[in-house]
Amino acid sequence: MQRLWPWLAAILSGVLGAASLPPFDQTWLCWFALAPLIAAVFFSGEKVRRRWLRDLELGYLAGLTFFWISFFWLTTVTALGWFVLQFYMAIYYALWAAFCGLMRPRETSRIVVVDKWTEMLSRANPETLSSSSPWLRSGHNLFLAVCLATAWTGLEWTRGWLFSGFGWNGLGVALHATWPMIQMAEFTGVAGVTFFVAFSNSILATTARRIWEETRSRIMRPHYDLTLTMVGLVGIFAFGVNAVQSRPPTRPLHVALVQASVPRAEKFDLRYKQKIFEKFDRLSRIALTSTSGIDLLVWPESALPAPVLEDEQSFNFVNELAASAGVDILLGVIDAPPEGVYNAALLVRLDQQVQLYRKVHLVPFGEYVPLRRSFPLFAKIAGDQVPEDFDVGHEFTVFQLSKNHGRLASLICFEDTVGELTRQFVLHGADFLANVTNDGWFLRSAGSRQHLANAVFRCVETRRPMVRAANTGVTCFVNEFGRVTQVLRDDQGSIFEEGTLIGDVNIPIEPVLTFYTRNGELFAKTCAIATILIALVKIVPILWISLKRRKLADRSA
Repeated sequence: MQRLWPWLAAILSGVLGAASLPPFDQTWLCWFALAPLIAAVFFSGEKVRRRWLRDLELGYLAGLTFFWISFFWLTTVTALGWFVLQFYMAIYYALWAAFCGLMRPRETSRIVVVDKWTEMLSRANPETLSSSSPWLRSGHNLFLAVCLATAWTGLEWTRGWLFSGFGWNGLGVALHATWPMIQMAEFTGVAGVTFFVAFSNSILATTARRIWEETRSRIMRPHYDLTLTMVGLVGIFAFGVNAVQSRPPTRPLHVALVQASVPRAEKFDLRYKQKIFEKFDRLSRIALTSTSGIDLLVWPESALPAPVLEDEQSFNFVNELAASAGVDILLGVIDAPPEGVYNAALLVRLDQQVQLYRKVHLVPFGEYVPLRRSFPLFAKIAGDQVPEDFDVGHEFTVFQLSKNHGRLASLICFEDTVGELTRQFVLHGADFLANVTNDGWFLRSAGSRQHLANAVFRCVETRRPMVRAANTGVTCFVNEFGRVTQVLRDDQGSIFEEGTLIGDVNIPIEPVLTFYTRNGELFAKTCAIATILIALVKIVPILWISLKRRKLADRSA
């Protein structure tokens, strides 16, 4: 058991992290998720020759467990891709565990029992063996927690952009529904939320060790590290409550969202074009006749099977509906001009003007296959789901609604999970966000709910509300504080069936740019740079000593 418990602890960390996210949504577990892995790295393997390698292995095991569970919904698209992708994703856990190993305190100041006199002294006063332990010092534990949280945050940010990035399900995302705790994101982005959760996990692990040390020495000391962490928790909560109460003046925009629930097998099949026309026409007219004064009608990603601008029948269908109903229509389309094929969003205004946005951030293995021709294995992983690659758009186009009703950023598919991209639209003048997506690829799995959990932070970071029209869910309204105010559900509570959702978007009358919008991932980048510097400070002396020892060994030989 002595040898087994660290590996079980690593697996437990992965399980706890996955359980804190949808579909389990046991949010409270995120405050404990990293603690078992920290304990396994810090408090085991003292006699292992290559302890740094063991640290990597522990972290890798935790990462595999976490990603295999949390991204299991990928099996609805490609089981092979789900299995293989996690071997890459787990590297970030492994690197963090290795960093923890670098920061592991060396308790060289302990008194070593070398004779009977020392042994008698230690028995008479146990404090002589433990008073010098670094775990008893609040300053040491606070500094350690800052370093570990900094490294975790920097690695999570790197995961979000390296190799096109897949930054879903960061540690802070577990708090997506705890709105008071995520309001700091307007300054730090979701990275700040992640930092505090990782920091708290470290304090929890060091506090447990400290209590054990104090039990041995029978001397209790003030736990300033734990006290300051609790004060920080209360302070962040209070800031969040105050931020929501300090709501700026807004004006309503009446929006209707359509969820058509077109089966995956029919969505891009031209044989079903007329059937899809009839479904969108029926659902749209239900929404338009159920209430008056709708300003914007939103359909999901790739709403119609044919390229709308190139297919006359499709274009006339959308244009005539907008004109006859007197409403602007936003929909996801396939744009296929002679120079390429784009995943795009189209705004058809009631005055028959059209505006087009071509997606600038494509999903790897979803909308294109990286190195498709150089590494055929990648194409095999994607299977027949990605037969050809989409082309990349290059402009952050902001749509202007008719009658000066507002300016919207149309985020397509996973774009609403990328903070740096979303802020670019706001910098270009967007008043609110609209996500058109086709999460029908994931059937009825947790993928659509995880998508929403990651997306709500864009509203907090930019202080812009969002509407989301999905093919099969989650179709909803999210306010500028990241609170989901309305969700489309059927009579049985399912989010996956067809229907319409009508509500108001509260657009700020005098929109301001948040610190995050102006500066982007400044906090996360600072953490990444600090992590590199800390690692260098730790590694360079170790390498220098190792080199000196090798030279001495060579001389003696």
